[in-house]
Amino acid sequence: MIRWLVLLVSHGGMLAIGFALGVYFLPILTAPKGPDAALLAEASQSAEYQAALTRDLKGSDFLHWGEGSISLSQDKIVHTGALSPGPDYKLYLVKEFVEDEARFEAVRESAVQIADINTFDGFIADVPDGVNIEDYTTVLVWCEAFSEFITAAKYR
Repeated sequence: MIRWLVLLVSHGGMLAIGFALGVYFLPILTAPKGPDAALLAEASQSAEYQAALTRDLKGSDFLHWGEGSISLSQDKIVHTGALSPGPDYKLYLVKEFVEDEARFEAVRESAVQIADINTFDGFIADVPDGVNIEDYTTVLVWCEAFSEFITAAKYR
């Protein structure tokens, strides 16, 4: 009886670890290749604002981070750098700088979702019609599936 219990616990634990690793690595394996450096540079030429993404924010950790630069114009948001891989990332504009889950959840109603992020080595997102980047101060990357803060940068 003890042998069956030990086998059940050990195999169940390995199944849980395998599932968790699958959730983490699947987005990496299925992510499309990001835009090349020349395309990112060209898209950021007309930027009105620039900001830096760093790993040292309160809500970032070794699994949830972003680094590089973000360029904003009235019609495009361009990220040159890297994001930690994960599922269901969303790009938001926020009216005030936030750097963790709790602060974002508190101001989420006034934030606007810009785009889904499917690449982790840079992206170009179109700003939807009717969204004025002047109404916001911060760009933020959020993992919708797990309600995890990834990174943010204040651009004005």
